[in-house]
Amino acid sequence: MELGGGGDAVPCGKDKFISRNELLLHLKTYNIYYEGQNLQLRHREEEGELIVEGLLNISWGLRRPIRLQMQDDNQRIRPPPSSSSWHSGCNLGAHGSVLKPSTLPDIPVTDGNPAPGTEHPGNGAAPRPADEAPQLMRTRSDVGVRPRGSARTPGEQRRLRRHRFSINGHFYNHKTSVFTPAYGSVTNVRINSTMTTPQVLKLLLNKFKIENSAEEFALYMVHTSGEKQKLRGSDFPLLARILQGPCEQVSKVFLMEKDQVEEVTYDVAQYIKFEMPILRSFIQKLEEEEDREVKKLKHKYSILRLMIEQRLEEISEGPTAM
Repeated sequence: MELGGGGDAVPCGKDKFISRNELLLHLKTYNIYYEGQNLQLRHREEEGELIVEGLLNISWGLRRPIRLQMQDDNQRIRPPPSSSSWHSGCNLGAHGSVLKPSTLPDIPVTDGNPAPGTEHPGNGAAPRPADEAPQLMRTRSDVGVRPRGSARTPGEQRRLRRHRFSINGHFYNHKTSVFTPAYGSVTNVRINSTMTTPQVLKLLLNKFKIENSAEEFALYMVHTSGEKQKLRGSDFPLLARILQGPCEQVSKVFLMEKDQVEEVTYDVAQYIKFEMPILRSFIQKLEEEEDREVKKLKHKYSILRLMIEQRLEEISEGPTAM
């Protein structure tokens, strides 16, 4: 569909265009819906081309697990213990040997709340409270006075274990590096209106460091009616989202496997929500209507057959009468 001339038409897919004014109207409605939220979109002009950019919500719709990298690039690696990382409870000699406990200096025990103005021995500065210390080195006395309330409860320990073995609330098996996203859970990526479907897929997989190929997946526009429309390689997902409207209760963008999902047209989607008894009644009515149409056709062609046979008899009797 060709619209206007010059920069009046904005491509939104292969051989599909939309006028600039209509797109800006949809964008205005979109931003009003998400007013005050980070899902609002921005637009700018670049060399006469209208570019829209912002966050796009994508729901996980995978039926099979996906593979993740074994180690994240930003994961902290714990260094091996060295002489500089020993606790203050162990004193080292000049050559790194551990001194005997008898060589430890006697430390006088003072009251827990010293009087104001009392200076810390050795440095002339007031002692800093333990909770404000940037690095509190553990000594033998620290272990003895540790309050019992600081121990984690079994519930907290289970929660921590679940947190370690999940990513964004989704189960993750560290041994096999397998990631199972919860169906319908939402993530988002920052894209612009010039990015095609394959580019958005690669960006999403790179965000979560998924090792599966982008060729295994596809983006689908899924409606609450049951309609599923696959976004083609030449489509622009952000523009498709804008044109469908901002309300995700009506339609959502899903990431799904190509070989697990079939497109559902609008005509078929009308019947998906009905119960089986209602669908059977529809089929029965369609069969009755089909039978009536078949009877009409048979009656029609039987009449035509009689007319043709009568005409053939008349033609065959004509020469004999002469």
